[in-house]
Amino acid sequence: MSSDFESYEQDFAVLTAEITGRIGKVPKLLGDEKKQMVANVEKQLEEARELLEQMELEVREIPPQSRGMYSSRMRSYKQEMGKLEADFKRSRIAYSDEVRNELLGDDGNSSENQRAHLLDNTERLERSSRRLEAGYQIAVETEQIGQEMLENLSHDREKIQRARERV
Repeated sequence: MSSDFESYEQDFAVLTAEITGRIGKVPKLLGDEKKQMVANVEKQLEEARELLEQMELEVREIPPQSRGMYSSRMRSYKQEMGKLEADFKRSRIAYSDEVRNELLGDDGNSSENQRAHLLDNTERLERSSRRLEAGYQIAVETEQIGQEMLENLSHDREKIQRARERV
């Protein structure tokens, strides 16, 4: 079971390395090359999200006593994914600003404050989203632990009842 997780990890590492390289190239490209690179990065980000989902499913199937290590790995992969998406958004914002400037003939100085304000708001929203996601993850883990405790208590109750019947 963990071998599937490890193969997903390797695929995720290769994919994120490719995405990082392509994100770095986006601002340097022009025209159709840039559009194609943006589309490729979007496709690869979707693949990475799907890999994360598969990894999460594998973690759920791992026995509870060894699940902690894999859960912490998943948190770091999700953080890495969030950083990649933020970097991609920044490169796309720069890309969309360039397109807008080309169309409007604007030099971009007049909207610099608005852009900075939007970037700040975007970062704030991303931080809030990450906090909400972390809270949700804690709630899910707490629910799983509670479920395991209830199962253990149920088994203990059955043992006690059987022992009482024997006596």
